[in-house]
Amino acid sequence: MRVRVGDRLVVHSRRVDDGVREGEVVEIPHADGSPPYVVRWLDDQRTSLVFPGPDVSLRPDEHATERAGG
Repeated sequence: MRVRVGDRLVVHSRRVDDGVREGEVVEIPHADGSPPYVVRWLDDQRTSLVFPGPDVSLRPDEHATERAGG
């Protein structure tokens, strides 16, 4: 998984009653875009270091191309 700052990580629960958690990538410590990522969670605004697993999907930042001039 390769991400850019502003992309969203969506964590899907393995249990039905746990729901879904979504966070915004705010920092990518490695220049090649590989994990781990610093993510700010939308539900409580806390940040954490995330190593995405198989239960995580990527939602690209829809405004990234606008900011890049494309």
